[in-house]
Amino acid sequence: MQTKDDIVRRVLAALERGAHIDPVRHPLEVSVAAGVVTLSGEAPGIASKRRAVAAATEIEGVQTVIDRLRIPPVVEAGDGAIRDAACKWISRDVDFFNCTLRGLSSGRMEVLRDASVDPSGAIDIAVEDGVITLSGHVISLSHKRLAGVLAWWARGCRNVDNALEIRPPEDDNDEEVVEAMRLVLETDPLVHAEQIAIASRDFVVTLKGVVSSEDERQRAELDAWFLHGISGVINEIEVR
Repeated sequence: MQTKDDIVRRVLAALERGAHIDPVRHPLEVSVAAGVVTLSGEAPGIASKRRAVAAATEIEGVQTVIDRLRIPPVVEAGDGAIRDAACKWISRDVDFFNCTLRGLSSGRMEVLRDASVDPSGAIDIAVEDGVITLSGHVISLSHKRLAGVLAWWARGCRNVDNALEIRPPEDDNDEEVVEAMRLVLETDPLVHAEQIAIASRDFVVTLKGVVSSEDERQRAELDAWFLHGISGVINEIEVR
């Protein structure tokens, strides 16, 4: 029978082997309780963060993985600035025009937009130590995933805890992932969405197509890694 220490050792080995995380440069914390593994610390980037969760999930004896990994911010920013940036991205997106939006400021939730007349959701946005938490409810998995990506776009963000509920509930599948990814690419001003094809199998996203620069190719891949609930990204986009 495996002990907690056995599981911790196997998870740490999987993080180095499967997620390519150098344990010296990026020492991560792994704790185990009743089959639940919690990952904490700073991963090199969003791809490593997602791969770490996927690698830990595959270990025998692991039932659930709680992801508390953070990534280095692109730029340093205070929690207030990060909150304002996340609120701006979400509030300006047409898919959330009928959502009530509230932001936590000085310990109080401030109403940024009241959509109580014809509501299609309510989103609360809070930030602590660079970690954005989204709570409330939206009408679809696509809306949940899009809100999460928009939060990741906020300058200074180190992690997004996407706790949005879906009302009414929906079953998640690869079609939902493709639909959300299409919505994200169409929203991203730095990507030509019409030039990119999307597929998903077992929550691993594959991107194909042709773009004009390596920056755009990498941006599309980054958007895919930002999607809530995915376990991998295969980038087959060509640059011409």
